[in-house]
Amino acid sequence: MNEQARTAVRGLWRDAGRRLTGNRIALAALGVIVLVALFALLAPALSPWGYDSLDWEHLALPPGASAAHWLGTDRLGRDLLVRTLHGVRLSLLISVLASLVSLVIGVLWGAVAGLAGGRTDGWMMRLVDVLYSLPYLFIVIILTTLWRRGSIAALLLALGAVGWLTTARIVRGQALALKQREFIEAARAVGVPAPAILLRHIVPNLLGPVLVYATLIVPQMIVFESFLSFLGLGVQEPHASLGNLILTGAQEMESAPWLLLVPAAFLVVLLICFNFLGDGLRDAFDPRAR
Repeated sequence: MNEQARTAVRGLWRDAGRRLTGNRIALAALGVIVLVALFALLAPALSPWGYDSLDWEHLALPPGASAAHWLGTDRLGRDLLVRTLHGVRLSLLISVLASLVSLVIGVLWGAVAGLAGGRTDGWMMRLVDVLYSLPYLFIVIILTTLWRRGSIAALLLALGAVGWLTTARIVRGQALALKQREFIEAARAVGVPAPAILLRHIVPNLLGPVLVYATLIVPQMIVFESFLSFLGLGVQEPHASLGNLILTGAQEMESAPWLLLVPAAFLVVLLICFNFLGDGLRDAFDPRAR
């Protein structure tokens, strides 16, 4: 990438950062996500209760009934706040890692297809079209069933293995536009090999759209992970995720509604904040806003 292109990329990121810092809603959403993530990481270590600790003296305790359990307990006497924070931590970990797997595959696939063009591009994108025609959740359910059921690694690979299709399409469109730019043609003219053009010139210029899409794919992964855990195909007891906590809460909704409301509230807050952050990043990287 020549100096002019580097200056343009730096200017784009600088302008995007300035617009993002001026978006109070996006910054507030980012702050809430960071706060919830830190709380989920640190608070369980400060509590005397583990996510699987049983308190036989406080079974199905409502919130506020005991100073030992701020948000109450479930039918087995397990602290609901600790289990919910453990579930948030596990759901975020699985969703973020699955999103990273999807983004890496999607970015490389789409960038190679867009840069190569011609028949290679056609075959690669036809495969994406075929996979797109298959029900997404159906594929994930099959993969989690064929692999070790309840395994966090299997769930992570299943989500990441089929979550890259939209990323590949987005990146391929951006790569088709980028390869017509002057600095790409100059790199080809001086004999820079295609892999070097891909890694040094194409991928760095795609980071903006990819970052925007990453904030949108993470909440999708959270929903898919929660749905699979709700169906019993995801995280298994005694581990907690937002999905199996909501499943337990739904079964006890009439007699112990707090078991449903607490994890559902955390899930809703995370989804709303990720979507607000994604909207803010999309506006920040929109060239029409410059």
